Amino acid sequence: MADFEDESLEKVDWSKYWEILSRRRWWLANTAFLVWGLACAAAWLLPAVYRSETVILVEQQKVPEQYVVSNVAANMQERLDSMTQQILSRTRLLQIMNDLQLYPKLRGRVTSDELVERMRQDIQIEMVQSTSRRGELTAFKVAYLSGDPALAQRVTAQLTSLFIEENSKARQKQSEQTTAFLDSQLTESRDNLSEQEAKVKEFKSRNLGELPEQVQSNMQILSGLQTRMQQEMDSLGRAKQQGVYLESLMAQWRSLETNLKSAAPGGTPAPGQDLASLRAQLAELSSRYTENHPDVRKLKDRIATMERLQQQADTKAPSASQDAPGGDGRPHPTTYSDLQAMSPRMEVESQLKANKLEIENHQRTIEQLGKQIEDYQARLNLTPVREQQLANLTRDYEQSRKNYEQLLAKRDQSEMATNLERQQEGEQFRVLDPPNLPQKPYSPNRLKFNLIGLVAGLGLGMVLLAGSEAMDDRVYSKDDLSRIVAAPVLTEIPPLPTAYERKVQTIGDWFGRVELSLMVVLTAVGFAWTYLRG
Repeated sequence: MADFEDESLEKVDWSKYWEILSRRRWWLANTAFLVWGLACAAAWLLPAVYRSETVILVEQQKVPEQYVVSNVAANMQERLDSMTQQILSRTRLLQIMNDLQLYPKLRGRVTSDELVERMRQDIQIEMVQSTSRRGELTAFKVAYLSGDPALAQRVTAQLTSLFIEENSKARQKQSEQTTAFLDSQLTESRDNLSEQEAKVKEFKSRNLGELPEQVQSNMQILSGLQTRMQQEMDSLGRAKQQGVYLESLMAQWRSLETNLKSAAPGGTPAPGQDLASLRAQLAELSSRYTENHPDVRKLKDRIATMERLQQQADTKAPSASQDAPGGDGRPHPTTYSDLQAMSPRMEVESQLKANKLEIENHQRTIEQLGKQIEDYQARLNLTPVREQQLANLTRDYEQSRKNYEQLLAKRDQSEMATNLERQQEGEQFRVLDPPNLPQKPYSPNRLKFNLIGLVAGLGLGMVLLAGSEAMDDRVYSKDDLSRIVAAPVLTEIPPLPTAYERKVQTIGDWFGRVELSLMVVLTAVGFAWTYLRG
């Protein structure tokens, strides 16, 4: 198979095609030059459009984010789309057109909406993605198309200023809105926290003494009250014993007085008889106990009292010693000696009254202590209930406090970010390449037009060359004749031109070469001119 293909290629007669090209060269040359000339003329006749471009760098904030976190949305693509819609709005573009007097030829012939749409088509915005971080926007290009290069530069500069100004305003506004929102939330949280604090305070004031943190102090106070209660009960018991003793002394006094009143005037007084019996009892007790025994001492005191009474009875007349009884049931002293005789009894009576008062005080104190003990026991019993109620209030309070502290931290952080934006220290747009003054038109691409015209001319010329050759029925070689006539070719008659024909042929060949050379030169000059000035 490969050998067959090689043989078919070897049989191709390239000289035949060269003869056809030489014979029909003017179809190709003239057509290519004409089409190229039309394309070149069209390229130069079309109005030139100049493109001024600037590169705006998205510069990150100068303060590291570990110190100040920005409170502006970090999606640069969305923010840039929003700014583009605002800048390309009808109001903004009409203002730019009026300020710079754009599209003077179109004004009056088209509506303002059509002018705005035309300007939007002339504005080009191209995003520049980061090479290290996929999907991150690092810069963008802003360009404007105009027939006047200086005007294109001014419009591009105006658009650049709008983007930078709009970005600064938008970031500052968004940052201030974020701070204002957090501040309103903080105020609401502060009010809620104050309300929770008031509830906790009111609960503690209303249930003072029953709070969980007062359990230890309540137990200590209760223990102290119980100790005091025991002490008061002991004191009450001793006071009652003392009262019994004093009552017995008073009974003895009354018995002595009765005996003195009932004694005969000339006989042996009754107290003497009691005194003898008391002395007998003392002798009996002294034989069994020591002098410091309570019974011995008590009996001695009674004997001394009886002796003193007996002496007083002996020195006074019975009628003088007994007066009418007073309102209290005891004799009233009429002399100093009677007062001295009655002083022990008065002392016992005063002690008895003091003892009664002491007993009443102890009873009253015990009653008060009992109420206090019941109160503190009730407090301790209510402590679990108050603990649960306080836990519910405290949980709400702690949640409100935590929420308030978080909002406070966020508000402070947002205020720092807002101050950063106000001082132009946050993320900003910086012009990396200022708008250029275009030296060559952006469109039409005249060099491209020339190339397309030349290629199209060559293609059309080849089509015309092949068509003219196919339609020509003349015979130019013996091979062509062999395909037409079956008889063999016996001889060949060479051309026999005259001198005039040779001269005309020479002149025609010379003009053809000149024409072809001129076409080539004009084409080359046209390409060079287009490349340098296009």
